[in-house]
Amino acid sequence: MTAAASLDPLWQPSPDRIAAAHVTRFQSWAAERYGAPAEGGYAALHRWSVDELETFWAAVADWFDIRFSTPYTRVLGDRTMPGAQWFPGATLNYAEHALRTAEDPARAHDPALLYVDETHEPVATSWSELRRQVTSLAGELRALGVRPGDRVSGYLPNIPQAVTALLATAAVGGVWTSCAPDFGARSVLDRFQQVEPVVLFTVDGYRYGGKEHDRTETVAELRRELPTLRAVVHVPLLGTPAPEGALEWADLTAGTTGADDRIFEQVPFDHPLWVLYSSGTTGLPKAIVQSQGGILLEHFKQLGLHCDLGPGDRFFWYTSTGWMMWNFLVSGLLTGTTVVLYDGSPGFPAVDAQWAVADRTRTTLFGTSAAYVMACRKAGARPAANHDLSRVKCVATTGSPLPPDGFRWLHDEVAEDLWIASVSGGTDVCSCFAGAVPTLPVHVGELQAACLGTDLQAWDPAGKPVLDEVGELIVTNPMPSMPIRFWNDPDGSRYRDSYFEMFPGVWRHGDWITITGHGSVVIHGRSDSTLNRQGVRMGSADIYEAVERLPEIRESLVIGLEEPDGGYWMPLFVHLTEGAVLDDALRARVTQTIREHLSPRHVPDEIITVPGIPHTLTGKRIEVPVKRLLQGTPLDKAVNPGSVDNLELLHFYEDLARDRR
Repeated sequence: MTAAASLDPLWQPSPDRIAAAHVTRFQSWAAERYGAPAEGGYAALHRWSVDELETFWAAVADWFDIRFSTPYTRVLGDRTMPGAQWFPGATLNYAEHALRTAEDPARAHDPALLYVDETHEPVATSWSELRRQVTSLAGELRALGVRPGDRVSGYLPNIPQAVTALLATAAVGGVWTSCAPDFGARSVLDRFQQVEPVVLFTVDGYRYGGKEHDRTETVAELRRELPTLRAVVHVPLLGTPAPEGALEWADLTAGTTGADDRIFEQVPFDHPLWVLYSSGTTGLPKAIVQSQGGILLEHFKQLGLHCDLGPGDRFFWYTSTGWMMWNFLVSGLLTGTTVVLYDGSPGFPAVDAQWAVADRTRTTLFGTSAAYVMACRKAGARPAANHDLSRVKCVATTGSPLPPDGFRWLHDEVAEDLWIASVSGGTDVCSCFAGAVPTLPVHVGELQAACLGTDLQAWDPAGKPVLDEVGELIVTNPMPSMPIRFWNDPDGSRYRDSYFEMFPGVWRHGDWITITGHGSVVIHGRSDSTLNRQGVRMGSADIYEAVERLPEIRESLVIGLEEPDGGYWMPLFVHLTEGAVLDDALRARVTQTIREHLSPRHVPDEIITVPGIPHTLTGKRIEVPVKRLLQGTPLDKAVNPGSVDNLELLHFYEDLARDRR
């Protein structure tokens, strides 16, 4: 099992670091003003935050000086899930808060954004310049007829223009939605056609892995297939002229207007801010709608208290505009933090490219994927030896659980005094259920704790909470950033079915977790792809963590298949490193590794080499569609082709299922 056996932490924050943390100062302040516990540290604060939910969120709004243009009547009008009503009566604007630092004369010329492409030369956009551009673009969007509730879409990479477009959309009360330009036309249309955007911001292409990728034909197809578009805005990333009928980015952001408070439309707390999308591997992606106020409060809490970000920090997370972590990254602006945008390959020109970006931008919080950390470890990268990472105080990972070897590698190869924050949440809430706490120790293989205001529990199949046992990830009270609805789900049935069907009234996320006796959390993978051998359940992440320690195995995929005759077939698919061969010796080592480190019951029935492991467009292994293929479901019904990074890889599993019949 992935849970760490050692009781000794890998890292312990110093007394000075604990005293200086924003969450420590918040707790002292909330003890005086709101009755929070003054003693007992984070555990006591967390217990209070879930027991006194309304008081806690009122304190968060006060601590971060949320500007309610009209006051709220109460914090929580209805606690029912789904359908909780947060801060009824209140009006505000997300973009106004994101640009607040520009109002400070002492900070106005500091960098709000640092943009880095594959040349690794940072380009700064100051707070005052970002606000000027947003103000200009917001005025132009209004002139184009964009009104509160209208959808504005971006087919853009992780560039400053994408941030400006999001903030200008939010400023006028529009609803932002974006896809990365490596998404093909079908993938984009599966998303954008659902929400019917009136404006499309688009690039002519993008650069990745040292090459230019033209997207003019894809953009032309998007324009043909999105009949609701009133305007297309051309961002010439590759330097091409605007296509016929498109507006030029430079023209829309050339306004010289200074700070103009009238640009920020004051909208109700639950007014939609953006639409995010599920991976959509087995059908159309779910169009997840989150609110201006809900995201504002949740991200202030998560970034300001859990990530410990403030005006002196630089926040870099490797992401694309097609992943919720991009939206989370942009919210770093709320805390007055400089946000680092990297547009390029994670491993170009070498595997340590992301560490080079952290060095060049003097990053203080560096976020990446667990897969990247493990790739660096396998490649023998030496980040601290080759880069100045002295300002990096925290490395955070998500996307999948960070294996114990990843914790140890970061500790050994980045810094011994490094806060390692493995975090877990979801697109569904655009935040974390558990993860970073700057005042708690880090144990190998574990997330530090459940987040404030999140009553996180592990439940057994009977709906009973369990401790130190694997259970379903359950959240028993509402969070402000939970979806206000899904788009095109008028009766809410798809929303309810997604999270509230198994245990009505509480949020079931679909992950297997263990909550330990000392309050940390271990993630075992998706519960809908759980391996269940003779009644013993195990998450697929545990298998991957053990198997991928072997240097010959680049990546793996494990499937547990219930067969019609009552049998259970559990194959392990392995993508080998260059030059490696799956011979009897390697098979024996894989089997021995699983038997010794996990469980004899979870030794695979077969180990099969594959040309590659299929992923979603945001890089997560595709388990459920592969399981469906192996059960004989036709490819066109088992998976949404537009959701897969390499559809050709799925033909292998389709052929295997045919051969086994």
